[in-house]
Amino acid sequence: MKALQVLAFGEPIAVKDIDMPIPTTGQVRVKIHACGLNFADLLMQKGTYQDTPAPPFTLGMEVAGIVDAIGPNTDGPAIGSRVAVFGGQGGLAEYGCFDAARCVNIPANMSFTDAAALQIAYGTSHVALDYKAKLQPNETLLVLGAAGGVGLTAVELGKLMGARVIAVARGADKLAVAKAAGADHVIDATTADLRAELKALGGVDVVYDPVGGDQFKSAFRACNPEARIIVIGFASGDIPQIAANHLLVKNITVHGFYWGGFLGFKPEVITDSLGQLLTWYAQGKLHPHVSNAFDFEHANEGMQLLRDRKSTGKVVINIQ
Repeated sequence: MKALQVLAFGEPIAVKDIDMPIPTTGQVRVKIHACGLNFADLLMQKGTYQDTPAPPFTLGMEVAGIVDAIGPNTDGPAIGSRVAVFGGQGGLAEYGCFDAARCVNIPANMSFTDAAALQIAYGTSHVALDYKAKLQPNETLLVLGAAGGVGLTAVELGKLMGARVIAVARGADKLAVAKAAGADHVIDATTADLRAELKALGGVDVVYDPVGGDQFKSAFRACNPEARIIVIGFASGDIPQIAANHLLVKNITVHGFYWGGFLGFKPEVITDSLGQLLTWYAQGKLHPHVSNAFDFEHANEGMQLLRDRKSTGKVVINIQ
């Protein structure tokens, strides 16, 4: 079968012919139809992600497809089931073997492209806002990087959960995407005095931050008493330092958040969240935004879009 592999850190991924995988106990094999790309794939390609294996390995953290084989002594989705899986790697291939426990059945009205786009982006935002920050109706949610893969889902879910949403993104086009996802207010990160504008809007109760850097600092200073800050990542490349004495003055709570980490110590948080998200999708309440879809042979173009930050929402590779 064909797979897109990292052969050396820092090099473009390359199509390779590799052996068809055989599922072992506890695994199913999935004929992969679509794979969602993530910022973490770029880090893994460079060798700087926390869970990066040694080359050669196949990129692709989240997939959707059809179960075509089941390992011995394995309870899992039946052969022929349409599933989505967060595997962590191995998704940019024609087939992959994954833990059966990580598979979730997808609704009949859900495309493989949407299923591949939903898991990490929506899962990250839902667990962060609901489980960690306990976002309440009528609170003010600030979303930084609001037109990106996870940021856009935070805007959409924040509105669905009843919050007033302020979205920060770069440029008119990205702000328009955030507005269409439900943002009540949009602020251009390239021109605005972010702290002043947030203060003028009454401050914020929950900060969703996949960006870091100066935007984190401005958001921190605009927090209301008892605000919660969710640290998702540092797309700016700048990891901010937090003055602990400032936390106590306003009783601010900072949550470090890594969605995939829950699989290691509390997987039911992930599975319960995905169940809720798929229910909302089936009810027509969620609308994954896939700005770009590429075929298998043009996956490097999708990776470059992420690298150049020219995409909005998700980039998906359609495999077969």
